[in-house]
Amino acid sequence: MTTTEHPINYPFSGGGTDDYAGLNPSPERAGLADGEPLVRVRLPYGGDAWVARRHDDVKAVLGDPRFSRAVAFGKDVPRSTPLIREDRTILDMDPPDHTRLRKLAAKAFTAKRVELLRPRVQQIVNTLIDEMIAKGAPADLMSSVSWPLPITVICEMLGVPYEDREKFRGWTDAALALTAFTPAEIEQAQQNLTDYMSGLLDQRRENPQEDLLTALMQARDNDDRLNPDEIAQLAVALLVGGHETTANQFGNFVYNLFNHPEELAKLRANPDMVNSAVEELLRHTPLGASGGFVRIATEDIELGGTTVRAGEGVFVDLIAANRDPRRFDNPQELRLDREVVGHIAFGHGVHHCIGAQLARLELQVALGTLFKRFPDLSLAVDAQEVPWKHGRLVRGLQELPVTWAEVRE
Repeated sequence: MTTTEHPINYPFSGGGTDDYAGLNPSPERAGLADGEPLVRVRLPYGGDAWVARRHDDVKAVLGDPRFSRAVAFGKDVPRSTPLIREDRTILDMDPPDHTRLRKLAAKAFTAKRVELLRPRVQQIVNTLIDEMIAKGAPADLMSSVSWPLPITVICEMLGVPYEDREKFRGWTDAALALTAFTPAEIEQAQQNLTDYMSGLLDQRRENPQEDLLTALMQARDNDDRLNPDEIAQLAVALLVGGHETTANQFGNFVYNLFNHPEELAKLRANPDMVNSAVEELLRHTPLGASGGFVRIATEDIELGGTTVRAGEGVFVDLIAANRDPRRFDNPQELRLDREVVGHIAFGHGVHHCIGAQLARLELQVALGTLFKRFPDLSLAVDAQEVPWKHGRLVRGLQELPVTWAEVRE
């Protein structure tokens, strides 16, 4: 069985440029919600591929080692950017190479270790909100809280100088671009990040500290299976992943709540529901603007009633999977009191986000504290006037202007 005789341009909408307007899935994406298990698509570069959309199919792709990330590395595979990946990162690996690298950092991101950070995260959030109050309303929530919170946390964990934040944040923004920057700018930003982290790792060789960069450097020196390039790329992945997605998603969450005032009222009336609210917001709020990275079938595989042939590429649509009516009741609705079980906002399988627990903690503390301190927080402009970033792998707001009249301690 095959689906979609004529491939559809992907990412949906915008001719491969943008796949969203705000937080609304594109009409093309919404229209394919139930009709076809797999959709045949045409990427701007590298040809055609499949997109898995159903929850079970997406989990199957992410969990089955026969769908390989390593096979895609360095090749002219279906993709949204003109660049062919040349710097091999942990995202381009399959086990056992992936396992060998991931275990170096995994201990720092266990649920138990992350929970120990809660008092420090709360302290950071309190300070950021105090500073925002001192400057007065209106304020930009993105620059006041969304960005500085995860940047501060990941800098302290890794041992990256916080004063370098504007530098590496700019590189990250370009490195994760689809069309917002030129291919040359994207490539240069990726190289700048690698060079920067390599330099910090070299410093740790000469001057060890109590931080994760030192632990990574020592693991490299004490285990000849690891090489400098691998460790540098892992450090880049931790730095970028440790702030970019959480910062954007916090802004997306707040914007989503402003557009669902009845749900926001529930959270304000019952602050103790913040943890469950975060899980529902993770499920409901889109983050990735495209299908992310392609996986290549290493043999013929039956998926959703379709035969994916060896050598064919498959993308996963996490947005569609998290709104699959087969898995979630009335999935298009945001319901903060929903008992969310099984969302895959952080992925699945060996590439499940290593920082998932840290992101949860930061989102829980920031969201709960924000609406506790500002019981009447609201948008300072019309929702349609809030500016969005475009042409990037991760969707997010350029600014989130907010205002308030009442402040609580």
